[in-house]
Amino acid sequence: MGDISPFMMTLAIVFSFAFILLIYWIGGRVSAKRSLKKISGKTAPYACGEDFPPEELKVNLEKFFIFAVYFLIFDVLAFILATSFPAVGLIPVVYCSIILMAVAALFSVGRHK
Repeated sequence: MGDISPFMMTLAIVFSFAFILLIYWIGGRVSAKRSLKKISGKTAPYACGEDFPPEELKVNLEKFFIFAVYFLIFDVLAFILATSFPAVGLIPVVYCSIILMAVAALFSVGRHK
Protein backbone atom coordinates (compact mmCIF):
# COMPACT_ATOMS: atom_id res chain seq x y z
CA MET A 1 0.00 0.00 0.00
CA GLY A 2 1.25 3.43 -0.88
CA ASP A 3 1.51 6.63 1.08
CA ILE A 4 -1.29 9.15 1.05
CA SER A 5 -0.20 12.23 -0.83
CA PRO A 6 -0.44 15.65 0.84
CA PHE A 7 -2.81 16.76 -1.93
CA MET A 8 -5.28 13.96 -1.17
CA MET A 9 -5.11 14.67 2.56
CA THR A 10 -5.77 18.37 1.97
CA LEU A 11 -8.61 17.51 -0.37
CA ALA A 12 -10.17 15.20 2.25
CA ILE A 13 -9.96 17.94 4.90
CA VAL A 14 -11.54 20.52 2.57
CA PHE A 15 -14.38 18.14 1.63
CA SER A 16 -14.96 17.29 5.30
CA PHE A 17 -15.11 20.96 6.24
CA ALA A 18 -17.48 21.71 3.34
CA PHE A 19 -19.71 18.80 4.37
CA ILE A 20 -19.84 20.08 7.96
CA LEU A 21 -20.78 23.57 6.76
CA LEU A 22 -23.48 22.10 4.50
CA ILE A 23 -25.01 20.13 7.39
CA TYR A 24 -24.87 23.22 9.63
CA TRP A 25 -26.54 25.36 6.95
CA ILE A 26 -29.29 22.79 6.31
CA GLY A 27 -29.92 22.47 10.05
CA GLY A 28 -30.33 26.24 10.34
CA ARG A 29 -32.86 26.25 7.50
CA VAL A 30 -34.90 23.29 8.77
CA SER A 31 -34.92 24.02 12.52
CA ALA A 32 -37.83 25.72 14.25
CA LYS A 33 -37.51 29.48 14.48
CA ARG A 34 -37.89 31.08 17.88
CA SER A 35 -39.32 34.52 18.24
CA LEU A 36 -38.63 36.97 21.04
CA LYS A 37 -42.29 37.07 22.04
CA LYS A 38 -43.93 34.52 24.33
CA ILE A 39 -43.18 30.90 23.39
CA SER A 40 -46.24 28.90 22.46
CA GLY A 41 -46.95 25.47 23.93
CA LYS A 42 -45.67 23.60 20.87
CA THR A 43 -42.19 25.13 20.90
CA ALA A 44 -41.82 25.32 24.68
CA PRO A 45 -39.14 23.16 26.33
CA TYR A 46 -41.84 20.66 27.34
CA ALA A 47 -43.91 19.78 24.29
CA CYS A 48 -46.87 18.63 26.39
CA GLY A 49 -47.66 22.29 27.11
CA GLU A 50 -47.78 21.97 30.89
CA ASP A 51 -46.14 24.62 33.01
CA PHE A 52 -43.70 23.20 35.54
CA PRO A 53 -42.65 25.28 38.53
CA PRO A 54 -38.87 25.80 38.67
CA GLU A 55 -38.53 24.05 42.04
CA GLU A 56 -39.67 20.76 40.49
CA LEU A 57 -36.89 20.88 37.89
CA LYS A 58 -34.01 21.17 40.34
CA VAL A 59 -31.55 18.29 40.43
CA ASN A 60 -30.35 16.92 43.74
CA LEU A 61 -26.61 17.08 43.15
CA GLU A 62 -25.75 14.94 46.17
CA LYS A 63 -27.82 12.01 44.89
CA PHE A 64 -26.46 12.55 41.38
CA PHE A 65 -22.88 12.46 42.69
CA ILE A 66 -23.48 9.24 44.62
CA PHE A 67 -25.10 7.67 41.55
CA ALA A 68 -22.12 8.77 39.41
CA VAL A 69 -19.66 7.27 41.89
CA TYR A 70 -21.57 3.98 41.92
CA PHE A 71 -21.55 3.95 38.13
CA LEU A 72 -17.79 4.56 38.03
CA ILE A 73 -17.13 1.84 40.58
CA PHE A 74 -19.15 -0.75 38.70
CA ASP A 75 -17.69 0.39 35.39
CA VAL A 76 -14.16 -0.01 36.72
CA LEU A 77 -15.15 -3.35 38.23
CA ALA A 78 -16.36 -4.59 34.85
CA PHE A 79 -13.14 -3.43 33.17
CA ILE A 80 -10.92 -4.99 35.81
CA LEU A 81 -12.80 -8.26 35.70
CA ALA A 82 -12.70 -8.36 31.92
CA THR A 83 -8.96 -7.79 31.83
CA SER A 84 -7.99 -9.91 34.83
CA PHE A 85 -9.78 -13.18 34.13
CA PRO A 86 -7.03 -14.44 31.81
CA ALA A 87 -4.62 -14.00 34.74
CA VAL A 88 -4.04 -17.01 36.94
CA GLY A 89 -4.13 -17.04 40.70
CA LEU A 90 -5.93 -14.76 43.09
CA ILE A 91 -5.66 -11.48 41.13
CA PRO A 92 -9.34 -11.37 40.03
CA VAL A 93 -10.50 -12.26 43.55
CA VAL A 94 -8.34 -9.52 45.09
CA TYR A 95 -9.63 -6.94 42.60
CA CYS A 96 -13.25 -7.93 43.25
CA SER A 97 -12.82 -7.80 47.01
CA ILE A 98 -11.26 -4.31 46.88
CA ILE A 99 -14.10 -2.97 44.76
CA LEU A 100 -16.77 -4.65 46.89
CA MET A 101 -15.22 -3.07 50.00
CA ALA A 102 -15.44 0.33 48.28
CA VAL A 103 -19.11 -0.27 47.46
CA ALA A 104 -19.81 -1.34 51.05
CA ALA A 105 -18.11 1.83 52.31
CA LEU A 106 -20.26 3.98 50.03
CA PHE A 107 -23.43 2.23 51.18
CA SER A 108 -22.51 2.80 54.81
CA VAL A 109 -21.79 6.49 54.19
CA GLY A 110 -25.15 6.89 52.45
CA ARG A 111 -27.08 5.36 55.38
CA HIS A 112 -25.59 7.60 58.09
CA LYS A 113 -26.92 10.83 56.61
